[in-house]
Amino acid sequence: MKKKKPILRIIKRIWFFIAMSFTIWLVYSYQSQGVLNLYLKDNAKIKVVNNENYFLFEPKIKTDKVLFFYPGAMVDPKAYVPLCRQISENGLKVYLIKMPWRLASNGYKLPKELGLLDDKNIEYILAGHSQGGKMAAQFVYENPGLIDKLILIGTTHPRDISIADSRIPILKIYGSDDGVADEKTILKNKSKLPESTKFVKIEGANHAQFGYYGFQFGDNSARISREQQQAETLKNILEFVK
Repeated sequence: MKKKKPILRIIKRIWFFIAMSFTIWLVYSYQSQGVLNLYLKDNAKIKVVNNENYFLFEPKIKTDKVLFFYPGAMVDPKAYVPLCRQISENGLKVYLIKMPWRLASNGYKLPKELGLLDDKNIEYILAGHSQGGKMAAQFVYENPGLIDKLILIGTTHPRDISIADSRIPILKIYGSDDGVADEKTILKNKSKLPESTKFVKIEGANHAQFGYYGFQFGDNSARISREQQQAETLKNILEFVK
């Protein structure tokens, strides 16, 4: 029996090392990568605000459209700055929400709590990637009448709730090579959305390239570049909101 204790200690240390290594890899992988500093700077068209609750990209021309973007779980919100900035450059005010502990389940009510949905003359659009999409759908489910349009990106949700009776326009964008939100499961949950929902499949797109961050556990390799995937995502969002 005495000989077993050192062996058990060794096994525990190995598992601890593996767990710590995996955690460190996750933290690094979900950090933003390749996001240029100029995306967070004002220019002649866009004003940028960076505070504890959100990144704000605001056109210097007047707009009546506001889009809120929810990041995926554990993903550095900065990873979605390029997409949100480009949406704003096309005439929308965009709030990229910084979720507490990087979990949309902890912060999906922030737009309402911060009083960002109070102007009745504004068209409010809610978008989210992965778990951010899940909680965007949850927000619409809990707050009928507050959101005018919903965009779900790279997510199998709604799955546990149904917003099939919702009358707002909904866009669902997904990748053919997404290993986290796979096409089969997305279509399986199609009944949880209104029949009018527009589904857009981006051929060759995976999960992580909807943002600018590293490879995500469970994902597949994309067959198109990140730039092409981002460009097609942007194109479909702009066509939908305009």
